[in-house]
Amino acid sequence: MSEHSLFNRKLIAQRRISALKRATEGSDFLIKAAATDLEDRLGFISREFETGIDLGGHTGHIFETLKSSGKVKHLLRADLFGADPNLPDPDFVFDDVTLPVAPESVDLIVSTLNLHMLDDLPGTLIQIRRALKPDGLFLGLLLGAETLTELRDCLMRAEMEVSGGVSPRVIPFADTRELGGLLQRAGFALPVADMDRLTVRYDNMFALIQDLRAMGATNPLRERLKTPTRKAVFMRAAEIYAQDYSDADGRIRATFTFASLSGWAPHASQQKPLKPGSAKHSLAEALGTKEIKS
Repeated sequence: MSEHSLFNRKLIAQRRISALKRATEGSDFLIKAAATDLEDRLGFISREFETGIDLGGHTGHIFETLKSSGKVKHLLRADLFGADPNLPDPDFVFDDVTLPVAPESVDLIVSTLNLHMLDDLPGTLIQIRRALKPDGLFLGLLLGAETLTELRDCLMRAEMEVSGGVSPRVIPFADTRELGGLLQRAGFALPVADMDRLTVRYDNMFALIQDLRAMGATNPLRERLKTPTRKAVFMRAAEIYAQDYSDADGRIRATFTFASLSGWAPHASQQKPLKPGSAKHSLAEALGTKEIKS
């Protein structure tokens, strides 16, 4: 593990595999929402794909969505870190530092709820783009900015109040502008990044944390506090959460934002932006107004 890495990858793997073994009812709501998002986006794409890869879509929801769409002729399933014990063996298991796919070998790659826990997201996007055939499509969905802002705020305030200091507890998330720039840097054509918000309600903060554990999504930061946190910190955080982020019925709100990414491997047939100064008509003509020159 690099001393400069943000995430403890071994810990992520352990928690991901453990969560798959002891998944609780309803704890897969995020991946189900992601599958619905993918289904909607595929519905707007008119073409079919010869080969496609579900890159790390554990629980099988993403794979089944791709399969039922009828738009992928040959579909492979790749599990991240370890095979899902609740599903048939995947076509391959991988650690997402290195993508074991030959250059220009697949037409569609889908990655869902994995990319936000990478130390080298730009490098992974480059690998994905290189693995796509010309005019191949990448669809990604990751947790974006404002995810768990309420939990982050409450834990920070409680820890400062009780312990006199703050330790990192919620991972950083990127916004759409940053992600759109990363798609461009990776060499994708027609890159698009947008954000959707999902608000989930819980009886209390501890119910939220229980769901995060069931997803294998608790604190994976390398610089996290290594000693047990005092119970008083969590109790005070729960009080702040109930006070500042609850509805009239007493239930608390937890925000998740989905950053949806799409990009195409470059191909000569794709639309290209016009060169600056090549327009044949002015904006004033299009608007039916008089142009005033400076």
